[in-house]
Amino acid sequence: MSTARNFLCEAIDLARENVRKGGRPFGAVLVKDGAIVATGVNEIHTTQDPTTHAELQAIRAASRALGGPRLDGCVIYASGQPCPMCLSAMYLTGIREATYAYSNEDGEPCGLSTAAIYAELAKPLAHQSLKVTYLPVHPEEGDLYEMWRDHSRAPPVTGE
Repeated sequence: MSTARNFLCEAIDLARENVRKGGRPFGAVLVKDGAIVATGVNEIHTTQDPTTHAELQAIRAASRALGGPRLDGCVIYASGQPCPMCLSAMYLTGIREATYAYSNEDGEPCGLSTAAIYAELAKPLAHQSLKVTYLPVHPEEGDLYEMWRDHSRAPPVTGE
């Protein structure tokens, strides 16, 4: 078996065990330089948090293990096709490669497809079903983004 196949089988094994525990059939393995850095399973059934997808759980664990929010050079292997939320997190963290074993088409008969969300996001923002409004508010205290930019350039605060 190829290395990618081994990592995918590990993700599927995690997903199978999660199903046995009452969870959804999703597992993820995050790899850097050929070694597993973190794993995750879909934990919605235990957390009641809709963002605890397997890929996000693996990303959270890897960020803690590697000591930062950037996961450049990492690859994620997932039992199922990543949803738009998980895919966005991969982009935001610098992951540039993902491999999955089950597609949205495979999951559709079981209610496990996010194809409809992908289709919705492909529409222009004004035509999506989620109403998103830009309302610029700039308080007298100054611009929030400029504050962040100035603060992030400042030397770190030491002491208390």
